[in-house]
Amino acid sequence: MASPYASSTIRLSRGCRSALSTRRYRGIHSMRVVSLVPSATEILCEIGATDLLVGRSHECDHPPGLQDLPVLTAQRTAYQPESGVGAAEIDTAVRSQLEGGGSLYTLDTGLLADLRPDLILTQDTCAVCSIDARSVRVVAEHMLHAFGRRPEVLSLNPETLEGVLDDHLRVGDAVKRPEAAREAVASLRERLFEAESFVNPYTDGPVVGFMEWTDPVFVAGHWTVEMIERAGGRHPLNETVVRRPEDGSALGPQRGARVAGKSISVPSEVFAASRPDRLVIAPCGLTLDQAEAEARRLADQPWFAELRAVRSGAVAVIDGSAMFNRPGPRLVDAFSFLVGWLNDRPERIPNDFPWRPFPE
Repeated sequence: MASPYASSTIRLSRGCRSALSTRRYRGIHSMRVVSLVPSATEILCEIGATDLLVGRSHECDHPPGLQDLPVLTAQRTAYQPESGVGAAEIDTAVRSQLEGGGSLYTLDTGLLADLRPDLILTQDTCAVCSIDARSVRVVAEHMLHAFGRRPEVLSLNPETLEGVLDDHLRVGDAVKRPEAAREAVASLRERLFEAESFVNPYTDGPVVGFMEWTDPVFVAGHWTVEMIERAGGRHPLNETVVRRPEDGSALGPQRGARVAGKSISVPSEVFAASRPDRLVIAPCGLTLDQAEAEARRLADQPWFAELRAVRSGAVAVIDGSAMFNRPGPRLVDAFSFLVGWLNDRPERIPNDFPWRPFPE
């Protein structure tokens, strides 16, 4: 991630140690934590609590050094365009699975029981992104009957950037490291405010089209829309709206009373009618190379080729899985990117940010 006052590099999360280097500390800590959400794993790292991890999800790939931890989840349907499973096929499979009341992920309940966690971190915001909290709570209840104790299940479900910061505090309280969590939030907030100082609030910024999926087109929701607006852009297809401010110890003065709805599907003609000046392609769960492959497929469609952003070369392909889809500390890097890209301040874009202009 970038330092608070420079955006030339992405630094490793503050206080982060690899799982390998921290195993010698396990005897010191009584708490055992399983994280089934990548963003929660990154939050643990940000507050210096990676040493508490005893298990992870298959998607928990950051920070480096977690690969030897036991993996408890797996994906039922994987993106494999070379085998005919592309964006459209994934969408069809997801809808079918959810309509049938099934889960998109498997959970190794036997391994989870063997790990005997005190705390399980999960989420309930999106059944597509990670295993749902309901399934985890059922397993936790079974552990109560089998072993006489039930692990605490903490579900992280932020909708806003401030909610993400508040989740750092919730995790810090849960693992008994509240001071480290407060320090992390203060540092992240400082970086957010520093980046935002480069945004002119008195001008109408560019209209941004943000694709969280490409076939069908899903546009940005929740914290991503807030980030676009705070970075000086406009996102007319799913704007933030005023609401009653939530309670929350990390709730800040800026944008705290505004929220966007979840990501929504829109017809391609509706997306085109929004006339985006800038276009971001960051499909949920896809790598940078996979996102670029989806962009190339879009480029063959006339409606896409005629977009103003495409004609002017204002298209960014991003590893959304790492930088936008996970509500964790690296959203600060994503925000720094948006500030730099939308305001023509390339020096604000972290050098190591996983993106490419399209076409290159």
